[in-house]
Amino acid sequence: MPPTIDEFVALRGEALLRFALMLTGSRPAAEDLVQAVLAHAYPRWGHIRDLDRPEAYLKRMVVNQHLRWHRRLWRGEIPTASPGGERPPTVDDGAEERASRDETWRLLAGLPRRQRAVLVLRYYEDLSDTEIAMVLGCRPATVRSQAARALATLRAAAPNGRTATDGPRPRKEETLR
Repeated sequence: MPPTIDEFVALRGEALLRFALMLTGSRPAAEDLVQAVLAHAYPRWGHIRDLDRPEAYLKRMVVNQHLRWHRRLWRGEIPTASPGGERPPTVDDGAEERASRDETWRLLAGLPRRQRAVLVLRYYEDLSDTEIAMVLGCRPATVRSQAARALATLRAAAPNGRTATDGPRPRKEETLR
């Protein structure tokens, strides 16, 4: 028997939230995004749960809702560095690694939403161009061009012209620490 929406959220809700976090770069925004999608999915759950891949359907809803939100009031919101500025670390406490991760978030947040979605789907979800095209409702060639533009933007803005995508892909657990 397919799971109820409560059972699905108990089993896969955190994964859906992590996915939304990769798209938004902000935990509160990710929570709002997932909540909006689940509220929209709730009355249709009988149909969604009978699909071959209900989680993939919900992820597509998350991406679509995220792309739509650019028209909302958040449109003028510009990500900024955290208050307090940067201070040189006095001990090896992982601050350099966190600063690098913060810089990556800042660079990703500066990308157009569709380009960011392409990179998240490619490097976090490990989807092929064809699968990404299905999620975004476009052609694989569009996915490739969006990814190329996004990576070029990241390389131009990144120190030393390198991006996290130039090296080995981090495991999903490492991206959220």
